[in-house]
Amino acid sequence: MTRIPGKGRTRRVALAVFASAAVALTGCGTTGGAGGAADGEITVAGTYAIENLDAASPSGGGSTGTQLVSLQIFSRLVKPRADGTLEGDLATTWKADPTASEWTFTLRPGVTFSDGRDLTSADVVAAFTRFLELKSTNANNFTGDTMTATSPTEVVLKSPKPDAAIPYKLALFYVVPGTVTGEDPAFFKNPVGSGPFKVERFDPSGTVVLVPNETYYGGAPALKRVTLRKMPELAARLTALRSGEVDLIWGIPDDQLPQLQQDPALTVQTAQSTAVFTMWFNSSVPALTKPEVRRALWQAVDFATIIKQLYPQTGTLSESPVSPVTVGYVPQQPVRYDPAAAKAALQAAGFDFSAKLRLQFANAEFRQFNQAVVSDLAKIGVQVDLREKEQAVFTSDLLAMNWDINFQQLSNPTFDGSNTLGRLYPCAAKRTGYCNPELDRLLTDAVATPDLGERTRLYGEASKIIWGDAVGMFPMAVKYAYAWNSSLSGVVPDPNGLPDFASIRAGGA
Repeated sequence: MTRIPGKGRTRRVALAVFASAAVALTGCGTTGGAGGAADGEITVAGTYAIENLDAASPSGGGSTGTQLVSLQIFSRLVKPRADGTLEGDLATTWKADPTASEWTFTLRPGVTFSDGRDLTSADVVAAFTRFLELKSTNANNFTGDTMTATSPTEVVLKSPKPDAAIPYKLALFYVVPGTVTGEDPAFFKNPVGSGPFKVERFDPSGTVVLVPNETYYGGAPALKRVTLRKMPELAARLTALRSGEVDLIWGIPDDQLPQLQQDPALTVQTAQSTAVFTMWFNSSVPALTKPEVRRALWQAVDFATIIKQLYPQTGTLSESPVSPVTVGYVPQQPVRYDPAAAKAALQAAGFDFSAKLRLQFANAEFRQFNQAVVSDLAKIGVQVDLREKEQAVFTSDLLAMNWDINFQQLSNPTFDGSNTLGRLYPCAAKRTGYCNPELDRLLTDAVATPDLGERTRLYGEASKIIWGDAVGMFPMAVKYAYAWNSSLSGVVPDPNGLPDFASIRAGGA
């Protein structure tokens, strides 16, 4: 059985961008009632800063905090459900031409912005043009794309090549009034949108207050007010939840969940996320060019035990390079833990046991997991130099291929395989040192195929190659843990840590 290094000490096992260092929960009383929730007002606490309300901004627009607020105050053409399927938002229907390079979106009639002005196709096109011109991170999904208004209630998006993932990618595009151009800080201090909420107050140092948009096409939300507070310390968030100071938190580490689950005033749920623990091998370095070596290293790690000990509620053994809620998920044959067979395979492949492999990762919450991997590899004589790096250094070295094994928690906000399999694994991506023309062909065919079943089959064939050749190890599918005041109803845990407050009711609301 694998022994987790440091097991028994306070752990830093937290998930996603909302997680922070896990510390022991200090003594505190039980939840002191519904607080403001009884009046239809709730407070939500997270670790993230919300410094910008412009999701198209190249300076922070892609941050999780900005995305969370944006989906409350703006509308999108389409939006993902919690299970990863799409539903219309501003668009009632969407369809592709036979080549999947031209997409037509029919807009919902009668939608207005929160200031009462009609929302038309001209606004959608202007917002999309601005989105591309600002060159934010998410705009990279639409390189060479154009959008035109073919009528007041219809827009057409054209891509330079077939792209069946367009509707999923549009989940990151928010429509602002067509009069907004460039970066407009003044507008985004008190923005006008067509989503379920309006901004009552925005303090970039840590607080956003939302109130219902009475003109929202889906009807004004039941909540009277939502206050989003920055609360980076985990112990503070947990104490605030149990005392009733806040009503909803998420990104809770496993070692804190049992205490919350025993509190009758709280509801605790986990949601399958789009994230997968991913440990790429650098196939361009001599020690790791052979697939049999990479497979043997994977076989040498007892991931089942590591997950059971560190992530008993929020982790499961992964069966694919992508999450079960991602388009393109097809389960693969599990890799069986067998250290004796792994060592024999390495010896047969001529592996140099005297050399050290460099394993890099960022963020302290993943330290114990990677220590456990290093410990298991050491049992068969494989030496690993574990390198914990500051995020900027990690990212720079990742792109420079300055590593032998790279650990990341890869999530997928678009819910589509094109954003992970299609973006990271082709030869041209140069992310792993691995290149396979057959894999490239499958990924190209998958993104060009409008038929969802066929796309899934093609991504499954691509995953089989990635998995079988051990381009990396894919040990764990991640769940996000949510906890909230039991007086709330309609809370839907989101796979990307972006809950929609419009569905929530509080107290007698």
